[in-house]
Amino acid sequence: MAFSAKLTSTIGGLAIIWTMFRQFIPYELKHYLLAFVVKYTSFMNPYDCFIIEEYAGERMNRHELYIASKAYLSDHCSRRARTCRIELGKDSDRFLVSIGERAEVTDYFNGVKIWWRSSLHEPRQNSGSSRNVEEEKRYYTLTFHKRHRQLVEGSYLRHVLEKGRAITVRNRQRRLFTNNPDARWTSYFTKTMWSHVAFHHPSTFETLAMDPVKKEEIISDLNEFRNGKEYYSRIGKAWKRGYLLYGPPGTGKSSMISAIANFLEYDIYDLELTTVKSNSELRKLFIETTGKSIIVIEDIDCSLDLTGKRKGSKNKEEEEKDNSAEEKKRKPGFNEEEREKVTLSGLLNFIDGLWSACGEERLLIFTTNHVEKLDPALIRTGRMDKHIEMSYCDFESFEVLAKNYLGIQSHELYGSIRRLLEEVKITPSDVAESLMCVGFSNVDPGVYLEKLIKSLEKKKETEEARVKDDIVEEAHENGNNGVKIANPCVENGVMQNGN
Repeated sequence: MAFSAKLTSTIGGLAIIWTMFRQFIPYELKHYLLAFVVKYTSFMNPYDCFIIEEYAGERMNRHELYIASKAYLSDHCSRRARTCRIELGKDSDRFLVSIGERAEVTDYFNGVKIWWRSSLHEPRQNSGSSRNVEEEKRYYTLTFHKRHRQLVEGSYLRHVLEKGRAITVRNRQRRLFTNNPDARWTSYFTKTMWSHVAFHHPSTFETLAMDPVKKEEIISDLNEFRNGKEYYSRIGKAWKRGYLLYGPPGTGKSSMISAIANFLEYDIYDLELTTVKSNSELRKLFIETTGKSIIVIEDIDCSLDLTGKRKGSKNKEEEEKDNSAEEKKRKPGFNEEEREKVTLSGLLNFIDGLWSACGEERLLIFTTNHVEKLDPALIRTGRMDKHIEMSYCDFESFEVLAKNYLGIQSHELYGSIRRLLEEVKITPSDVAESLMCVGFSNVDPGVYLEKLIKSLEKKKETEEARVKDDIVEEAHENGNNGVKIANPCVENGVMQNGN
């Protein structure tokens, strides 16, 4: 009891002294005394600290050393942490353990003991407001004896960085990102502008139905790009490459993107351009993408007003309309949301402007069903470096599909199918639909090949009838209504007389 009373009295006395110190000591003297105390305690403290923050600079990108440190601690030190976080691993059949918030672990390097602590600086709020004045800040505090500073600053941190990078690659779960249009995600400094799911698409170049020669050409180009870091640095260009995939619907453009992602082991950023409100927002989205990734804009011809020619190719009337619209936007009462929008110029800067060099090892892929509608400036070499036509199914593509779906490499009906594919335009997706045999794996493959032949013959008849109708209609339009066409037939797309 006496000890407790004495302790309480001592604490009370210190509290009174501290209150008097804060109230009656002049600010300049107080500042000097506090600085002296900090300097004295620092001099007496035998330990130094390094702080590794999650974001560097202007919070544009996560600090690579922070990411590597997190992976390193998860692999080497998490077993010694009292508080841990559990996540699913790459294959979703094992767990990844990382140290939790404000947890502390120890590590040993060349006989030297090093302390790690995971810290979180929580944002403070304005009084009477729910809005945070500042954002959350995560960081690691690295503590060690000052006589080991040279070892930690040199060998140890390099060891952590190299090991962390290797662990990150090993445990990396590839992801499919999309830009989130929800207003809660538009604050760049507090939330990421992308949301994601795990990417598990099974498409590969082996299962892709297309010309084998073209397929090998694409694979070779991708290999050169993936191994081209020194080359791009030597020629002074950003390490990126643009692909334009064009062709009718159902020809495998999306499957091609998935096959490329699986081949390169890259993440995919599926950019929904219609939800982006301005060029600056587009730029922020690009900044938040990572290396080893594919940025995809599908159906670019349907994305906003990006398919027309620029002012240089417009006639006088169109230019006057544009100028009138610009004047309207400058008026004070004009809706700000209408004033800000993604423009063709903004998209071009996104592709190969100054900001496109912020990061490396990125592949940009545009897809379209109507390549003729796109502005030439958008798809010229240097922006879309490689144009890949995804065409209708030929016999080589059919062989790949037959192997995938039916497990066969030859059949007596292949000759008939080859002949029909040379006469009929059909997409690989339509061919695959005829070969689909889910739940009927014991049925003779010939059944599905005959089904495909019937589908091709029906499509051929439909196409011939359509061509015949077009020719008759054209004849009527040319004033040939009185001409009698005897036994018309169609051969190679030309109307001929039955005689």
